[in-house]
Amino acid sequence: MSLLFEATPDGAGRYLDWIISGLAWTLCLALGAWTIALVVGTLVGVIRTFPDGILPRIGRVYVETFRNIPLLVQMFFWYFVLPELLPARIGMAIKQMDPPWGSFVPALICLGLFTAARIAEQVRAGLQALPKGQAQAANALGFDASGMYRLILLPQAFRIILPTLTNEFMTIFKNTSVALTIGLVELTATAREINENTFRTFEAFGVVTIIYLLIALIAWQVMHRIEQAARLPGIASGKA
Repeated sequence: MSLLFEATPDGAGRYLDWIISGLAWTLCLALGAWTIALVVGTLVGVIRTFPDGILPRIGRVYVETFRNIPLLVQMFFWYFVLPELLPARIGMAIKQMDPPWGSFVPALICLGLFTAARIAEQVRAGLQALPKGQAQAANALGFDASGMYRLILLPQAFRIILPTLTNEFMTIFKNTSVALTIGLVELTATAREINENTFRTFEAFGVVTIIYLLIALIAWQVMHRIEQAARLPGIASGKA
C-alpha cells in the first residue's frame, strides 16, 4: 500500500490522487449509464408488453440488437464509427471534444443502451408476472394506458424484479472497465498506468480489486435493504 503515497512521475501529486480520479470517473460513468439504462429499459420493457402493433416489434429489435452484440464492439462503434456516419460538422465536433469528455460521452451512451436492453427484458418479465386482473381492474376503473402502467403495474413490477436490478446495478460498475479501450482513464486504466510507471503490478491491481469489491458490497447492501423494504407479500418470495 506504500505505493499509493509515492509521488507520481510528473511530481504533481501521489498515486493515490490518480486512484481517486479514476474512481470518480468510474462512479460518474456507472451512475450516469445506470440512469440512462433504467429510463430507456423501462420504456422498452413497457412497449414490449403491448398486445400488437409496430412498437413491440421495435422493442424486440432493440433488445435483440443490443443483447447480441459484444459490449466491446458496441464501445468501438460509438467511439470510432458513429462520428463517421453523422454529418461532417457534427462528427467533427464529436471528435474534437476535450478529453476526457470525448471518451466519456460515447462510453456513457454505450453502457446505458447496452444495459437498457437487459433491463427491458426484466421489466417485461415483471409486468407479465402480475395477475391479469390488475390490468382488467384498472381498465374497469377508467385508467388509461399511461396511468395504468405508471400507477398500478410498474410499481409492482419493480418490486418483483429488484433482485435482478441489483445484479445489473453491480454489473454496470464492472463493465465501466471496458471504457479504457477508448481512452477513458477510469479505475482499471489508472491501475494500468500506475503499473506501467512503477512495474509494481500486484500493488496497483490489488488496490483496484479491493475498491471494486467494496463498491460491489456497498451496492449490494443498499439494494438488499431496498428489496427487504419493498417486497410484495404473496407475489415476491420472502418475508412479509
